[in-house]
Amino acid sequence: MKILAAYLAILAGTLSFAAVAQRTALAKLCWCWPPERHKGPALHAKFESTEYVAYGSYGTEADWNNPDHIYPLDFNQEQGRRIFYQHCVWCHADTTPAGPSNRSNVTPEPPLMNDGTLLGKESDASLRRVIALGGSGIGKSVMMPPYGQTLSQEEIDDVISYIRVIAAAEPPKTASNPKSSGE
Repeated sequence: MKILAAYLAILAGTLSFAAVAQRTALAKLCWCWPPERHKGPALHAKFESTEYVAYGSYGTEADWNNPDHIYPLDFNQEQGRRIFYQHCVWCHADTTPAGPSNRSNVTPEPPLMNDGTLLGKESDASLRRVIALGGSGIGKSVMMPPYGQTLSQEEIDDVISYIRVIAAAEPPKTASNPKSSGE
């Protein structure tokens, strides 16, 4: 009986250790190399990707008006996408892959960042001023906070680059999609 109790205690401990180990970075290491390559200070973990990335791009974004169309993003646009989803999406989108927004609760209602007709009229310099100075800094709604101290100039430019993609009047023509949405 004592052997069975010891066996169960060891089994429970092993299973607990395995469950904890699955939640650590060690679980993501690449075990496909021979053991010699894992020795020494040159150990490099190879983590699994949780996001699909199209060949030749750094990321993708579904067209908010037509989810069947996917925009490939270059490096700067992908960085802008990350920042947009962190700071801007909650007021400048109705619904996105991140979920519903708070846009309808803000007065005046902020512009949608995928509105190509509105954003096509704005220059990059104008968008830079709005993002850096906020609404109150340019005589508009105080609900738009200033991000000039939060984001670097490069990050602001990345957000503008991303906005230009999602606000395109029509999907860009690519090798895999030679037709635009209107054809």
